[in-house]
Amino acid sequence: MAENSLFAILLRKPWWISMAIAAGVAVLARLLLPEKYAVAGMLGCLPFVVIAGMAAWRQRGLPSTAQSEQWLQQLRAMSVREFSSAVEAAYRHQGYDVQTIKSPGAELALRKYNQTTLLGLRRWKAATTGVEPLRELQAAMKKHEADGGILLTGGEVGDKARSFASDADIKLVDATQLVQMLHAVGGPPKT
Repeated sequence: MAENSLFAILLRKPWWISMAIAAGVAVLARLLLPEKYAVAGMLGCLPFVVIAGMAAWRQRGLPSTAQSEQWLQQLRAMSVREFSSAVEAAYRHQGYDVQTIKSPGAELALRKYNQTTLLGLRRWKAATTGVEPLRELQAAMKKHEADGGILLTGGEVGDKARSFASDADIKLVDATQLVQMLHAVGGPPKT
């Protein structure tokens, strides 16, 4: 499924948005279609009901919006060392072997299944992420012969940066995804 398709976007949104769209489609079909086609038209809402169910399943047990915002504030208040430790714990929980590296553009090396992924997190608090940190990470990936890269981003990512990341095999992890990862390990450490 394409990352920006309607259904992919709805899967990332709260489940009730898809359910509201489904209800809207059903009501419009009932009101606008002739009586003998209304039921068939109302069935057009079923994909949105399925997406609502999938989104609800994915979102079960995740932190609330208020809790996520509180965790983000805690993360932003952390020193680089504390933040790095929290990220390390989250990736270790996912089964990665994590090592600290000293390289421009990358702070951590993640190893799993004989694959090495470099992680850049130094500029994660930036309001917008441009191409430069991605170039630095790409250079570090070449230097360390890594299989891929991840850049933690706390803000918006420009279209050029998103395109560059896609071409360079770099995954962008935003603040929301980071909070979800930290939720799996009990949240950010207390500072």
